Amino acid sequence: MERALYLGNVSGVQEFILLGLSARQGVRVMVFAIFLTLYLLTLLENALIVFLVCSHTELHKPMYFFLGNLSCLEMCYVSVTMPSLLAGLWTGPCHVPFPACMTQLFFFIALICTECTLLASMACDRYVAICRPLHYPLLMRPQVCLGLAGTSWLGGLLVSVVKTVCIASLSYCGPNVLNHFFCDVSPLLNLSCTHVALTELVDFLSAIVTFCGTLLVAVASYSAIGVTVVPMPSAAARRKAFSTCASHLVVVGIFYSVALFMYSCPSRVESTDLHKLLSVIYTVVTSACSPVVYCLRNRGVHAALWRTLHSRKGSSARTDISRS
Repeated sequence: MERALYLGNVSGVQEFILLGLSARQGVRVMVFAIFLTLYLLTLLENALIVFLVCSHTELHKPMYFFLGNLSCLEMCYVSVTMPSLLAGLWTGPCHVPFPACMTQLFFFIALICTECTLLASMACDRYVAICRPLHYPLLMRPQVCLGLAGTSWLGGLLVSVVKTVCIASLSYCGPNVLNHFFCDVSPLLNLSCTHVALTELVDFLSAIVTFCGTLLVAVASYSAIGVTVVPMPSAAARRKAFSTCASHLVVVGIFYSVALFMYSCPSRVESTDLHKLLSVIYTVVTSACSPVVYCLRNRGVHAALWRTLHSRKGSSARTDISRS
């Protein structure tokens, strides 16, 4: 893999320099502490969700199955970008070898494409649960859920292979400075010294299929949910129906609004502080906030967490009694 990446880059650039986030020396330590806390909090929140979904049989349902997949993805996703961000804040500009940069780009693209498809799958799950409740056990049976999740992960990997190979095969003659905190598509295209029309076309088409396609699925699902729920005569039924998908709708809105703004037009735009700020929002902030948004009003997760904490306290109390 590493040899192939080196052969693809026919230029003399052997490494890239990531400038990272712009921060004055006096506040850099504080910013580092904030992002480190967010990183650890994101890992803890999502690991807790995965543990609850796996260990409680009452959470073995399609909605929580997809939520567990999304939590696994968020842990991987934030672990791809946060180490280089933290390293840049702690040590200054970060030197990244060419193969390492392409590897980071590969996993970043794969995970962001997988997240798009998972969010669309979760929207379809809510559509079937609310609009086709009698057919829900059949339409969202375990085989279908596994197929949707597997397709999401495999599709993200395939798209990432194509895009990463196209970008790695470009020539980089210098300069090698990326005004970003990780290896991203637009900054790399901006550094290439060869014609990038084909690469931009591949990037644009993949953005249309991945982002716009999955966004249309989510919009269509929630439009159908709205058409079904609004005419309900009971206000309590409407509130219950909307509460089951409100958290997912918030996450979808934040993620797609930022991601589409940055990646629908893959022209070789200069990386600015605004670009990096938006990257922080959808790589760090959304990953940290998604578990809170999803579980804030979810009674199933609340009950599972309460039983877990209660059982831990009970077992520790019994251990103390036996020792005494």
